[in-house]
Amino acid sequence: MTEDEYEQRVINVLISTHPGWRYEQHDLPGLPRWWAIRYYPLRPDQRKAGARDVLGRTSLRRLVSALAHHDKILHNLRY
Repeated sequence: MTEDEYEQRVINVLISTHPGWRYEQHDLPGLPRWWAIRYYPLRPDQRKAGARDVLGRTSLRRLVSALAHHDKILHNLRY
């Protein structure tokens, strides 16, 4: 399996497990490579608890971890 095939599989899993997000890849120096952008904005109480509308990470593995942490924040608010 090539790196591109692996990345596409991970993205497909993210789409099915975190459908409220759009996923993008940007190869710009000094910026995170992988981005998750929410389709709908968060409420003020969700932001205050630490949830974000946009997550950017240097690798897909780190993005998956950030999304899991984000889900935990929203779960604790009973979202």
